[in-house]
Amino acid sequence: MKSPYQFIVKPINGTRYNNTKSISGVDFIVNTSEEDYRFSNRIAEVIETPVNYSGPISKGDQLVVHHNVFKFYNDMKGRRKSGKSFFRDDLFFIDHEQFFLYGKDGNWKAYDRYCFVKPILSSEGYLDKPKFEPLTGEMVYPNDYLKSKGISAGDLVCFAPDGEYEFEINGQKMYRMFDHYITIKL
Repeated sequence: MKSPYQFIVKPINGTRYNNTKSISGVDFIVNTSEEDYRFSNRIAEVIETPVNYSGPISKGDQLVVHHNVFKFYNDMKGRRKSGKSFFRDDLFFIDHEQFFLYGKDGNWKAYDRYCFVKPILSSEGYLDKPKFEPLTGEMVYPNDYLKSKGISAGDLVCFAPDGEYEFEINGQKMYRMFDHYITIKL
């Protein structure tokens, strides 16, 4: 089974949400809200690529997806529904705008016009010291366009405001942003 234009994926670990934490072998539910995007599962496994697709992504690869892909919603009458990406069982259709990284076993590569920047801890402050330096971070996953401009993983960069879209990748907080938000290489 193949889709003409979309990838067919399933959530990693078979769950739509990552809302439990194991402490001393006991699983605790840390959030019960299905609306909180921070607890949506964002890792998908590629089951099938689109018909005539010839890009770098193959069956079995993992994708970092948008937080709405696997979420449940409540309709106007309060009935629990799956979102527009749902196909059947635990299979979902996603298009090119719904994922940002691809790879295997946590070895990620940025897709299309996206890149990922890790915030860096703040070094100074007087009264209300911010936890992270504003508009500054370490490039972790540059895309091909940024690489062609001389930006590589590990470079310190500055970025435009309001471009940070928060993710947790391999246990680290990162911002997904479009490559045109990167303004300076330090």
